Amino acid sequence: MNYYAIQVKSRAEAKFIKLFKALHPEITFPIYFPQRRLDIRRKGQIKPSMAAIFPGYVFVEVENSEDIINCQWDFRRTEGFYRFLRSNQEITPLADRDLELVLHFIQNAGPVAGRSKVYFNENSRIVVVEGPLMGLEGRIVKVDKRKGRAKIMLDLYNDSFSIDLGFEVIGSTEPAGRGR
Repeated sequence: MNYYAIQVKSRAEAKFIKLFKALHPEITFPIYFPQRRLDIRRKGQIKPSMAAIFPGYVFVEVENSEDIINCQWDFRRTEGFYRFLRSNQEITPLADRDLELVLHFIQNAGPVAGRSKVYFNENSRIVVVEGPLMGLEGRIVKVDKRKGRAKIMLDLYNDSFSIDLGFEVIGSTEPAGRGR
């Protein structure tokens, strides 16, 4: 399988996918838009919120490279399309670290990344037990225990950006049965 990244209008990723599928029902390969769920406190009330993990990007899964080349004009004519990555002239599948990162959120976290379960060890370092933060511990740049969020640094095509993912603390020391 090959995965391709398409840059679209930010905050209109779901609209782009819906419009593309309505205009081209014959094209059936999967289009992914990984999202994250966060609780946001406003005026003393906690409200659930949804946001994109990769703002302004959708990902297309195809069997072979010819599939994306054959329907590139269908994508380009859809409202909200900006460009293919690397460029419209050099449509390149995701590879190496970029592919691993995108697959982490598409396959492991599901369509919506919820809260991870974590604990803090004796050195006050975060240890992820399960959830979307699992395997991304090295990318955590800041932890806010009060808000229950971890800021992680993501890289996609040599562009770095940070996002917050929620976590739930299940204890302050190692849980029973987990030895080193």
